[in-house]
Amino acid sequence: MIASFQLTAGRPYPLGTTFDGEGVNFAVFSQHATRVTLCLFDEQGNEAFLIDLQERDGHVWHGYISGMRPGQQYGYRVHGPYAPEEGHRFNPHKLLIDPYAKKLTGHPVWNDALYGYTIGDAKADLSYDMRDSAPFMPRSVVVDPAFSWGMNKARPRHPWSETVIYEAHVKGLTAQRSDVPHAGRFLGMASDPMLEHLTDLGITTIELLPVQAFVDDRFLVEKGLRNYWGYMTYGFFAPEPRYMSAGAIAEFQQMVARFHAAGIEVILDVVYNHTAEGDHLGPTLCFRGFDNAAYYRLAEDKRYLLDDTGCGNSINMDHPFALRLVMDSLRYWVEVMHVDGFRFDLAATLARTDGIFDRDGPFCRAVRQDPVLNKVKLIAEPWDLGHEGYQLGAYPAPFREWNDKFRNTVRAFWRCDEGQARKLSRRISGSALHFDHDGRPATSSVNFLTAHDGFTLMDVVSYSRKHNHANGEGNHDGHDGEICDNCGHEGPIEDAEIIARRAQRRRNMFATLMLSQGTPMILAGDELGNSQGGNNNAYCQDNPTGWVDWDRADPEFLDFCRASISFRRDNPVLRQKRFLHSKPRPEDGKADLVWRRPDGQMMRDEDWNARDLRFVGVETRMAHSTPAYERRFDALYVIFNAGDDVKVTMPEALYGHDWHRVFDSSATPPKDEGAGKSLVLANSVAVFRMTREPSFHTRRRT
Repeated sequence: MIASFQLTAGRPYPLGTTFDGEGVNFAVFSQHATRVTLCLFDEQGNEAFLIDLQERDGHVWHGYISGMRPGQQYGYRVHGPYAPEEGHRFNPHKLLIDPYAKKLTGHPVWNDALYGYTIGDAKADLSYDMRDSAPFMPRSVVVDPAFSWGMNKARPRHPWSETVIYEAHVKGLTAQRSDVPHAGRFLGMASDPMLEHLTDLGITTIELLPVQAFVDDRFLVEKGLRNYWGYMTYGFFAPEPRYMSAGAIAEFQQMVARFHAAGIEVILDVVYNHTAEGDHLGPTLCFRGFDNAAYYRLAEDKRYLLDDTGCGNSINMDHPFALRLVMDSLRYWVEVMHVDGFRFDLAATLARTDGIFDRDGPFCRAVRQDPVLNKVKLIAEPWDLGHEGYQLGAYPAPFREWNDKFRNTVRAFWRCDEGQARKLSRRISGSALHFDHDGRPATSSVNFLTAHDGFTLMDVVSYSRKHNHANGEGNHDGHDGEICDNCGHEGPIEDAEIIARRAQRRRNMFATLMLSQGTPMILAGDELGNSQGGNNNAYCQDNPTGWVDWDRADPEFLDFCRASISFRRDNPVLRQKRFLHSKPRPEDGKADLVWRRPDGQMMRDEDWNARDLRFVGVETRMAHSTPAYERRFDALYVIFNAGDDVKVTMPEALYGHDWHRVFDSSATPPKDEGAGKSLVLANSVAVFRMTREPSFHTRRRT
C-alpha cells in the first residue's frame, strides 16, 4: 500500500489497470455516470483513499497514479442517476469491482447491503439503499500478469480433424485424488498423475468448465449449497479465486504451460451471455453499478431486463463497449494466459442483434475478423432460451458447434427406439444437413454423448429418470427428457447380467462417438464409469456427487476407451475435413460412402423407412473431394447393430485383399467365418478393414 500518491491524467486505454513499472493507469467505461470515484484499500482492507477520476475521454474515465505497485487493492463507486424507469441504477454506496479486474480477493458475502435498493415488496427496486456494501464485497487487485513461459512458448496446434475434447471441472476432476498435489485447484489439474491419465487416454484438448470469477448464488448459499459449475460470471478477466492455492494468477499460467508441454490444448467454457447480477432485483456488484443501460439489454419498460438466458439478464452485444469487454477478455485469455480456444455458453444470446439472432451480427463479425481470435478453437453452444433460440448449424466458420442431435440419436438408437437408424446415419456422417454450407468443414459438429449438463454415461444406462432431490428444488430442476434406460433396474445393482448389459451399451455408445465424422467430446469421468447417482443437474453439488469418483473406476471400460480413441487416431477415414456424400472418387470410381444392408446390397428408401430397423452398415473411404496430396485408399466397413445376431455379407474387396475385423465392442468378439461372411453379435459395433492381412485392434476381456 502506498503512503502517498500523485494523480495525473493517464490514458483512456487500455481499460482496467495497467502497471508500467513506474505506476498504474486506471481506465473504466461509463456512458451515463456523472462521477467516478476510485477507492484504494490498505493492507487491513480499510478504504483508505477516495480519488475522483478527473479525466474523461468519451465514455472512458481515467487517471494515473505514480509509485503504485502490483498488489494494491481497489474498487469503484460510481455516481449518476438512480432512475430505474429509465434503466439507470447508479448508487455510489455500492462498492464495485473493476469489470477488467485481473484478480479478485474473494467472493461477495451475501448481505442486503449488496443491493442498490431496499429489499421489500414488488416495487422495492424503485427505492434507494444507502448502506455501504464495501464490507461484503471482494476487492479488485492490481497485478502484473507478465509470466515467464521459458522455452515452452510453443503451443500445441492440433488440427480439428485430430482433436478429441475432454470436458472437465477444475475441482471435480481432482478433488478425490489423494495422490494429486493441490487437488481441486489449477495446479492439481496439470499435476503429473492427471497428465499421465489424459495423455494415456489419448485426448488432445481439455475444455474447462468456467474458470472466470463467479459467485455462489444467494439462494444456494442459504440452502447450504454452492455454485459448483460456475455459470454465474462477474469477473471476465480474473481467474476464479477458489481454484488458486496461493492466490497468484500465475498458477493458471503454470497449469496451461504444463498442459502445453504435454501436448494438450486448453479451451475455456466462457459465459459472456449474462452476468451474476441477475434481473432487476439482483445485486449491484459491477456492471449494473457502472452502467446498467449500456451493459444489459433492457425491455421496453426500461426498469426490466430482457432475459434470453434464463439467468435474469442478457449482455447487450449491440453496445460497442459491452462488445469490447467481451473481445478484450477473449484476447487477454489468449495472449496473456495462453489458452487455445473457447466454448461459448448460450452463444445464441451473443449473436443477437436487436434481440434477433444474426449470424452476421456484431459479435460473430468481430470474432471472425480478429487476428488473435480467428486462429484459436471456437465452439458455440448454439442455443439459448429466447425467441428462435435454437440455431444448430447456423454459425459461420470458424465456429464449431455442440450437436445435441448427435447425443439424442445415439442414445435413442442403442436404447432401441423405433425409427432411429436413418437418423443415426446422418449423425455418424457428420450431420451434413446442418453443417455442410458456406464452406464449413466436416469437423463442425462437436459430437457428444454426455456433458456436464445431464446424466453421465454410466447414469444414462443405470437410470430411467432423474434423481435431483439433493438440489433442494423438489426434483423439478434438470431435464425431464433424458434419453436413458436403466437396463432392468433403477440405480446400482450387483446383478451380473444387468452390469454386463450396461457395460455393453456404454461400449457401443462410446464406439459410435469415436467412429463418427465430426469432433468428439468426452465428459470427464465417463471413461471411468463415473456416476452422479442419477442427478442430471449437479450444478450445485460441490461434493462427491459432482466430483469424479476414481476409487470405483472401471479398468476394462477405460481400456476400451483408450483403444477406441487410438483406433480413431490411426484411421484418418474416420476424421475427415470434407463431407461424404456418396459420390464416386476420381482415383478409383468408388463412392466415398455406401450404406449397406446385412446382405451386402445397398440400402433403399423402403429399407430406411422400416420403423424396426436396428442395423446401420456403412462402407467408408476418403471423401471424393480429397485433394491428391491427401488421398488414401483405405476402406472401412462399420456396422452398428442394435438388433439380434446377424450374418453380414462383406462388400466386394479389391483383388488380393479381404475384409478383416479390426474393432469390435462385444465382450467376446466372434471369429470371422471367411468366404465374405462375418457374424456381428447382437447389440454391438464391428469394424472391418479391407487389407491383405488381419490386424485385430481391440481385444476384449470377459
